[in-house]
Amino acid sequence: MNDFNAIAAKYIDAFNEHDPAGRERLVADVFAPDASYVDPMAAVEGRAGVDAFIAGAHQQFPGWVFRLVGEVDGHHDQARFSWGLGPEGAEPPVLGFDVVNLGADGRITAVHGFLDRVPGA
Repeated sequence: MNDFNAIAAKYIDAFNEHDPAGRERLVADVFAPDASYVDPMAAVEGRAGVDAFIAGAHQQFPGWVFRLVGEVDGHHDQARFSWGLGPEGAEPPVLGFDVVNLGADGRITAVHGFLDRVPGA
């Protein structure tokens, strides 16, 4: 049985980790070795690809944080959750949601991301 809330929280923690070594550990804990990540901005493979994508988000949005928005919904080996990206303590200007697939060990094998609100889009 998967704890979808814990998985989504660890996912957000990985996206918020700025220290490269710490992020690498979190990505290894959350994602399967051959995980895929696809959203309107990127399509990457493997933990190194996910880590590089997260590092790029930190460069593009310095000082901004990811946070869960609303409830996590999941069943079987998949979950969906909404997230926001923006300055700490402010309404996030970027909103999206992700659908994740999980392997037998509870690690994410695939992310299918969608953007609901992007400034200037």
